[in-house]
Amino acid sequence: MLGNNTTIRQTLEENARSRPDRVYMTFARTATTLGELDRRVNRFANGLAALGFKPGERVALMLSNHPEHFYAFLACAKLGLVQVPANTGLRGASLEFLFSHADPHGVIADGHFSEHLVPALAGTKCRDVIWRGAQSEVPGRRVHGFDAVMEQGSDVPPPGDPRPEDVLSISYTSGTTGQPKGVMVTDSMFRAAAFGALRLGDIEDGDILYLWEPLFHIGGSEVIVLAVFLDITIALTERFSASRFWPEVRDAKASHIHHLGGILSILMKQPASPADAENSVRVAWGAGAPARIRQEFAERFGVKVTESYGMTECSSVTTANASGDPDAGVGPPLPGFEVRIADGEGQPLRPGQMGQILVREKVPGLIMQGYFRNREATEQALRDGWMHTGDLGSFDEQGNYHYLGRIKDSLRRRGENVSAWEVERVLLTHAHVEECAVVGVDTDVGEQDIKAYVKPVAYSVPDPLDIVKWCESRLAYFQVPRYVEFVEGFAKTPTERVRKETLSKQADGAWDLEASGYKLRRD
Repeated sequence: MLGNNTTIRQTLEENARSRPDRVYMTFARTATTLGELDRRVNRFANGLAALGFKPGERVALMLSNHPEHFYAFLACAKLGLVQVPANTGLRGASLEFLFSHADPHGVIADGHFSEHLVPALAGTKCRDVIWRGAQSEVPGRRVHGFDAVMEQGSDVPPPGDPRPEDVLSISYTSGTTGQPKGVMVTDSMFRAAAFGALRLGDIEDGDILYLWEPLFHIGGSEVIVLAVFLDITIALTERFSASRFWPEVRDAKASHIHHLGGILSILMKQPASPADAENSVRVAWGAGAPARIRQEFAERFGVKVTESYGMTECSSVTTANASGDPDAGVGPPLPGFEVRIADGEGQPLRPGQMGQILVREKVPGLIMQGYFRNREATEQALRDGWMHTGDLGSFDEQGNYHYLGRIKDSLRRRGENVSAWEVERVLLTHAHVEECAVVGVDTDVGEQDIKAYVKPVAYSVPDPLDIVKWCESRLAYFQVPRYVEFVEGFAKTPTERVRKETLSKQADGAWDLEASGYKLRRD
């Protein structure tokens, strides 16, 4: 899977011929075999070809989690079309930017997104809109129904012969630290992402993967590809729900669950039950969970929790702590990658020193070709043979790497650099904190004070000073928040990351440590 020349299309067709009755996916208690999947993908791909779509053309996908999303994804991969996954939560200017920048030749979308999608198509070269479900007229475009396109296609393999180095997707970053950038993801990169998930999750033939993550995110689409290569079953659900999570996992008899961002913390804050450890899950694999949360989750639910570091630009998974050791951070690099912690000049640092995470491919084709129509950002990221990630990290004497947050999410306080992520991971271990986010409040001396936004656990009323004291005993004095503000919830990306650009960086209305009269210890 890693570094070979077998494409997604070739593998799907070969495995569908040799194991047609293997259950590829379940959704709403309905199973789809690999043979059925391939036939439906062929039909949809041939239907697209009949409409005039040609290899290399861009097709935007604005689809929720359902089997038709799989058919569209894999049909594009077979034809050599370049899909542009659109975040289903985008509205207004954000959606208009994506469509104006990607300028797709066609769109495949759920009908209930039409109110927001149709205006965003103005001024684009889009000629065909394919609606799943309710159909709306789109001025100046040909409109089709998803089922109608599939019905006019045949079961035979469609035209097209994509190569490993062909771009199969332009995946836009979330834009939480600036204007979204379109990562050009190749067939090889999707296969490498699937390999990373395989290694991180210790996934084997016969395993069942519960998949809640949006399929327009590479963390979701890599599982589509993994199940093409490996004899596993995807138990697909529409979206993440804390209340439905474990019932759905048990119903699916899932062996693996995916975690990202604050998912484990959210699940940990749900009411405890004697049945917590009564589940079939062997591994929770993912990224973004603090070590203590991973350890507590493993103990409560009887599940091995693994942790990784990666980004879409580097095939999703770059390092993997597959052992589950809470002290091993995000683990060592996967085969195919070299990782360096570097200073501002790009020079390597020693163990324990904090710097930027740089990544270099050891197997050709594992790092993006660049950002679509953004030469400046590409040249800034890809320099001297290394991908400059914009992330902070360190490594230890054992060769394990430790993620310390985004460089742009780093604060300067009392002459010290503070990673917001480090403060947040301590806040999340407080019994009354369900979710949190840390931002900097500018001061008149050119530095910043730390402000913590906190969503309390339901029915709790935490004392801000108690939260500060909790941090004081676990962080350096310069890392302790000065301001605390309680919120009912956060605006988030579909992968459950807090959109910090929506949070005020003003102190107005927040609880103030200095005004309370409490003095932090400096020892």
